[in-house]
Amino acid sequence: MTRPRISARISAISESATLAVDAKAKAMKAAGRPVIGFGAGEPDFATPGYIVEAAVEAARNPRFHKYTPAGGLPELKQAIADKTLRDSGYQVGAAQVLVTNGGKQAVYQAFATLLDPGDEVVVIAPYWTTYPEAIKLAGGVQVDVVTDETTGYLASVEQLEAARTDRTKVLLFVSPSNPTGAVYSPEQVEAIGRWAVEHDLWVVTDEIYEHLTYGDATFASIATVVPELGDKVVVLNGVAKTYAMTGWRVGWLIGPKDVVKAATNLQSHATSNVSNVAQIAALAAVTGDLSAVAEMREAFDRRRRTMVRMLNEIPGVLCPEPLGAFYAYPSVKELLGKDFGGRRPQTSAELAELILEEAEVALVPGEAFGTPGYFRLSYALGDDDLIEGVGRIAKFLGESH
Repeated sequence: MTRPRISARISAISESATLAVDAKAKAMKAAGRPVIGFGAGEPDFATPGYIVEAAVEAARNPRFHKYTPAGGLPELKQAIADKTLRDSGYQVGAAQVLVTNGGKQAVYQAFATLLDPGDEVVVIAPYWTTYPEAIKLAGGVQVDVVTDETTGYLASVEQLEAARTDRTKVLLFVSPSNPTGAVYSPEQVEAIGRWAVEHDLWVVTDEIYEHLTYGDATFASIATVVPELGDKVVVLNGVAKTYAMTGWRVGWLIGPKDVVKAATNLQSHATSNVSNVAQIAALAAVTGDLSAVAEMREAFDRRRRTMVRMLNEIPGVLCPEPLGAFYAYPSVKELLGKDFGGRRPQTSAELAELILEEAEVALVPGEAFGTPGYFRLSYALGDDDLIEGVGRIAKFLGESH
């Protein structure tokens, strides 16, 4: 009997759909095609200069040429605790912080630390592509609560309760949301938090987009709004989106001391410390003011309004207004099965492939986020590319009959 070359556990992992779309777009671009990519959630801004300078200085400091504590530089852990109090009113100590290699490692380690095989996690769909893989790798069972454009992609307590069983251990809560840009009001956050307390559930809350809200929408941390969650809440965050630092790979996990200690033990064997140079850059980011963030948010807000208006002008496309992050999530269900130059895409994945081939625009289909029939478009790219790209989509889709 021949044993499989790859373990069943790792074979079951899907490639990141967003990174795959981005890679394909970049490959086509390198081959000389004028592809515009709406795939990756990555600000088009450079990392602010004062952060870069801090990293340059750190690279020259022999202290940072050596191993440092696996869970993070003490000064960065304290600064993250201070920043969390400043930005969301949630008070924690440095011992409750674990610095990770980007937000993804924080996600993976949170679920690896909390879940035993068979434990259920309630996940609101559409969801970010990495959550299911992290839950699955930890032996957890994902239970989806599916939302759609009619509610602005917001889940109700009633929906969450319908998904709960006696195996439910964790609620994954994300606001502002990737991929939809949905933002829960403080009242909605409170209701959901109180439901979790009532049923003695853990809440893992991903707050990576905390500073990116628009109009009247405001960010509210479930940990602050519902202090009764006590030591059953884990906060995930990082510098990637707020400070245009996607490539620096610094995230963090905040939680009760026993969870952080256990997750730090895991990290001590998986990666040891995050790059010291990147940690010092993150220290400059979280201790600095938020003026660079305000400038970026202003640009994102302008692009958001332009994208939503243009998408809603396309017949068969319906795009609710996203109130946070930097994504639009339009429904294209009405376009499926229509004739596009002799081809009739039956799924949003097939339609996305057709748009990439024919209109040279890369976007991520809803299949990647658990809800077929939609596209995710990032508006974290330049204004000219955004207008040109959505214009190409409109032209191509307008040619259906």
